[in-house]
Amino acid sequence: MTPSLKTLNLLSEQIIGAAIEVHKNLGPGLLESACEAALFYELSVLKKISTPRQVPIDVQYKGHQLDVGYRIDLLVEDQIIIELKSVDGILDIHLARTLTYLNLSDKHLGLIINFNVKLLKNGIKRVLHNI
Repeated sequence: MTPSLKTLNLLSEQIIGAAIEVHKNLGPGLLESACEAALFYELSVLKKISTPRQVPIDVQYKGHQLDVGYRIDLLVEDQIIIELKSVDGILDIHLARTLTYLNLSDKHLGLIINFNVKLLKNGIKRVLHNI
């Protein structure tokens, strides 16, 4: 069942609020793994939102399961894919990868969050798929 855009927007607001809290406390420049751990803690422990980490993505090719090691950084409420970055800027390849993850996992909203910015709102990109 496809979640409503309203549901996805409300959940994404909570995610962005949690990411801002992490950025406010840790600042820019940390590795993605540190940001992932902190955002996971903020969402799953403090906000009690289901947020598994490093979720494997199935890739099928002509009926054969490929073991290619793709993983979603965070999957919030089994609805929103979070792709975390700590880079100079979000590139087209980051957008393409997130769109591919959405397609392969049959999800509809992804957030790319780049923690290596002075103001976090400048490091967030929404990626929609089949909405």
